[in-house]
Amino acid sequence: MKHEAELSNTLEDGRRSYMRGNYSDALNIWLPLAEKGDQEAQAWVGSLYANGDGVEADPIAAFSWYLKSAEGGNPQAQANIGALYAMGQGVSKDMAEAVRWMRRAAKNGDPNAQFNMAVCYTKGDGVRHSLEKAVEWYKRGAENGHYPSQGRLGHMYYVGEGVKKDRVQAYLWLSLAGQHGIGSALSELEKVVGEMSSDEKSAAMQLVDIWQNKSGNSSPKVFTPVPE
Repeated sequence: MKHEAELSNTLEDGRRSYMRGNYSDALNIWLPLAEKGDQEAQAWVGSLYANGDGVEADPIAAFSWYLKSAEGGNPQAQANIGALYAMGQGVSKDMAEAVRWMRRAAKNGDPNAQFNMAVCYTKGDGVRHSLEKAVEWYKRGAENGHYPSQGRLGHMYYVGEGVKKDRVQAYLWLSLAGQHGIGSALSELEKVVGEMSSDEKSAAMQLVDIWQNKSGNSSPKVFTPVPE
C-alpha cells in the first residue's frame, strides 16, 4: 500500500508540473515510472512527445509510448493508437489496426474512441458503412459526456440519419453540446426549436434538466480525432 501511495503521489507531482507548464519537470518525473512499466506514466510521456512539450515533437516516440500504455490496457492510449494508425502519424497508415484499437478503447468506455468509431461507420472507413452503427457509437460517446458526440447525435436525430427523426432527442443533445461551445449545435438547435410543438419543448427541457445534473470524467492527455 505504501508503494502505491508513493507512486500515485509521484504521478500527481508530474500532473502539477504539467499543468503549470513545467513540461521538462513533468518528463523527469514520469519517464522513470514509464520505463518501469507504469501505464499512466507511459501515456503521459507519449502525450509530451506528441505535443512537443518539454521535448522535441517526435510522432514515432509518441506512438511507441502510447503503444506500451495501450498494450497494458490504458483506454486513452488505446484511443490515441487507433487515431494515429488512422492518420499515419508515427506509424504507417493502417485502418484495420486503427479500427481494432479504436474498438478496443471504445468498449473500454473511452468516449473519444467511441466518437472515432462513429466517424468510421459514417464514412465507411475501415468498416462497412452503417449510419445505424454510427448512431450507436455517437450515443455511447454522448452519454459519456463527449460534447462533439452529443452534437453529432443531435444532428442525426434532427435529420433522421441512422435513426428515426425525433425533435425531442435532437433538442436534448444539441442543447447539451451547444452549452459546451459546439457552435454548429447551437445553429441547428434554432432550427429544431422553430419546428417543435409546445409539448415537445416541455418534454425536451425536462430531459435537459436531467442531463445537466450529470458530469463526466476527462483526462488532459492528448487526443487525436479522426477527421470527419
